[in-house]
Parts: sequence; structure tokens; C-alpha cells
Amino acid sequence: MTDILEYADQAWSGDRSLREYHSGALRESGLHAVADGIYMWPAFGNVYVLPTEDGLFVYDTGDRRTADDLYQAVRALSSAPIHTAVYSHGHIDHIFGMGRFDDEADADGRTRPTVVAQEALVPRFDRYRLTAGYNQAINRRQFQSPGFTWPASYRYPDVTYGEQLTLTIGGERIELFHARGETDDATIAWIPERKALFCGDFFIWSSPNAGNPQKVQRYAHEWSQALKRMAALGAEILLPGHGLPVVGVDRVRTTLLEAAELLDAIYGRTLELMNSGATLDQILQNVSTPTHLLERPYLRPSYDEPEFVVRNIWRLYGGWYDGNPAELKPASRSSLAQELAELAGGADVLARRAVELVENGEHRLAGHLAQFAADSSTDPAVHEARVRVFSQLEQAATSTMAKGVYAWATVESRAALAGTDTISELESKVADTMRWSV
Repeated sequence: MTDILEYADQAWSGDRSLREYHSGALRESGLHAVADGIYMWPAFGNVYVLPTEDGLFVYDTGDRRTADDLYQAVRALSSAPIHTAVYSHGHIDHIFGMGRFDDEADADGRTRPTVVAQEALVPRFDRYRLTAGYNQAINRRQFQSPGFTWPASYRYPDVTYGEQLTLTIGGERIELFHARGETDDATIAWIPERKALFCGDFFIWSSPNAGNPQKVQRYAHEWSQALKRMAALGAEILLPGHGLPVVGVDRVRTTLLEAAELLDAIYGRTLELMNSGATLDQILQNVSTPTHLLERPYLRPSYDEPEFVVRNIWRLYGGWYDGNPAELKPASRSSLAQELAELAGGADVLARRAVELVENGEHRLAGHLAQFAADSSTDPAVHEARVRVFSQLEQAATSTMAKGVYAWATVESRAALAGTDTISELESKVADTMRWSV
């Protein structure tokens, strides 16, 4: 059995990768003791369990794929009922583990566990139901998972709060407070007597996910403020929504403050340029992130990317107009592509040049030309070139988000080459080319 704290120490120092964690191998050992009386379920979305005299306190409940395994792991630790479960936020990898425990309570004639969340989580669930088709599509693309289905029903909280709430469970004082960061409904839990800090997705062993290009607004500045608030608590263990624990007062503080410093650098420079009247394109070319921070083992841009954070800051303060007047009321993509192809001498010319560019390392230009070619022609050679270009972009990308979009582009062209145009046909023909990325 892997000693999870030893593993965490080595990972923080850069001596081991998170590959074993992301593989799911740690779950095979069940719950891991990470502090006196606190246990961790290292799933795609981590779950934490604290036994008390009144029952179990649970922070986050994991996703659908591991819900049954979570139930078995918890029951291997204790037969006590769950007293209270807290959702760190409403993303679906954190809120789907309650079903078996609710069913157990019903069968035993007991009151179901109390689920607590910040009040903005309720309209989030309502929105998820309203936009189920869209969320299914973007998550298939982001995680390269063509068979993924978006959930239709949710376990709503029993208790919601605004800015802070103190729970007392079996003599344990648990302080909850709200902050906006990756989401608008995030809950941080702090157990002062144990110096244990449950931070949800405010820290995930990656550069902060404040820029996701396919999801709703993120809040970089408020995220930074929350990290600084957490750093001031003097926590001895930091328990993240994804990834391994961080142990030691100095190490916890360093981790949180460096993540805040990274966000502050992006946020401050972006606002400075916005206030000078710069366009979004100019800002993207002139905002840089401190390299020494991105080189930290726990802040590498493996999930999100700093330039996506810039775009989200622009979206928050500047709206959707990017400063390019041609984009205010643009022509359709296909019309523009056809005009450019005609000027270039044909879509095949654009496609060939795209391949030349990508082979020379000009990935961004290559992507534009490959997409223009595909938007203007159904020629198989054009889609073959598009597959070649976006395959190389996917291989070169560092973040899950970029890899997902680029890989999905290759799937679309492979589907076109195979003569399919529905998602079900696409799944059956190209599912073997896809993978779940973490």
C-alpha cells in the first residue's frame, strides 16, 4: 500500500509525478489516513471523511463512476451513519456519492444525511438541468470522452448558507466559509482544533483553473484573495479537491501564496493593459506569467493555461467584444473561409500550407489555416490535413483543456472522412481513438 503522505512529500518536492494518483491506483487501498482522525478517498474528485461521536462528517462526495466504491470504502472504515456532508462546489465530480448513503438511511428508517452547500449551488444545479445538452457536448470534448452522458438529476442540499457557517458535529467545530474562484458557489472548510484545511478546487496541483474556455465565468482576483485568506490560517495540512495532501505549516503557506502570486501577476497585468485601452489580442501578446511559478511541481499548467485566465478576466470586465471591429458583426465562418480559399487558390492550398507550418513549429498559424480549409471544403485531403495539424497541436499542448479541443477536432475530421455526421456514428467509429484525460 502506498504511503500517501510520503508520496505527497515526494510529489511536492518534484521527485515523483502524480501519475499514480491520476491512474486511480490509490483507490484500491480504500480510505487513507492523512491526519489524526481524517481519512482521504483519492478519487477523480477527492473525498474526505472525519468520524465523530455523532456520525461521519464528509467533505465532498466524489463522482458517479466511483460512488459504489466510495460507499464500500467508507463502510470498511465505519458503520456509523453520515451525519453531514459538505459540497465544496457543484461540479459533478464532487457531488454524486450520496445515493448509497441516502438509500441506506431509508432502508434503516433513519433520517437521511444532511447535505450542506453554499446558496449559489442551487441555481447551479438548476442551470445544469437547463443546459444539459450543452454540458454534455463540452465535457465530451474537454475530456475526450465521446460516450459521456450529462446527469439529469441531482442531490440538492438540505441546508444552504451565504458567507459563513459553523457546524458542531460530535464535539468537532467545523467552520465553513464561501469564496468565489473556479465557481461562484465554493465552500472552504476549516477545522481549527485539527489545523486541517479543506480547500476544494482552490488548489488542484496545477495552475489555477481560472480560465476554462468552455465553461462559465471564473474569478481570478477573488480566487487569489481566498488563497491568501487560507494561507493566514496556519493550517498544518491542506486537503485539495484533486491531487495529494500538502503537509506542514510552511509548505501549506508557500503553496497557497505562490498560487495567489501567479493569479495576481496575470490579473494585475491584464487590468493594466485593459485600462490603457489595449485590445484583447494586444493583451494576450503582452501578459506573461512568472516562469519560476509555472515550474513548481504543484503549479504546472497541466489542466488550465494562463492565457485562458487572461481571456476570462477580459470576459468579466470587458464583455465579449475583443477590440477587433471586424468581429463585431462578423461574416459566417464558412463565408470567410471560402473567400480566403479562393484568394489563396483553393482549400487544398490552405491545407498544404497548414501542414508546412505545423511541421515548422508554427502551430497557431497552422491551426487557423487548417480550420479555414475545412470550413471551405469537404475534400478528404483537406480533412486529412486537418487531422495531421490538430494531432500535432494536441501532442504539443500541455493542458487537458487544449488537448481536449484539439483532439476533438481530429475526431470531427475523421468522422467526416468516414462519412458520418451524427454523434452516435462518430462514437462507434472513433471511440477507440479517444481517452479520458486527467
